[in-house]
Amino acid sequence: MLSTIRARLVNFLKKEDGPTAVEYAVMLALIIVICLAAVQLLGQNSSKLFQTVAQSIGSTS
Repeated sequence: MLSTIRARLVNFLKKEDGPTAVEYAVMLALIIVICLAAVQLLGQNSSKLFQTVAQSIGSTS
C-alpha cells in the first residue's frame, strides 16, 4: 500500500499537468484582480462624471 502511494506521488511529480494547472490558476487570479480594480476605478470615475453633470443640470434650472 505504501509503495503504491509512493509510486503515485512520484508519477504525479514527474507529470507537468499539476504545475501547469497551478500556473493557470495563478494567472486567472491575477486577471480577476486586475479586472476588479479596473471596474472599481471606472465606477469611481463615472460616479464623479454623473455628479458633475447633475450639478450642472441643477444649476441651469
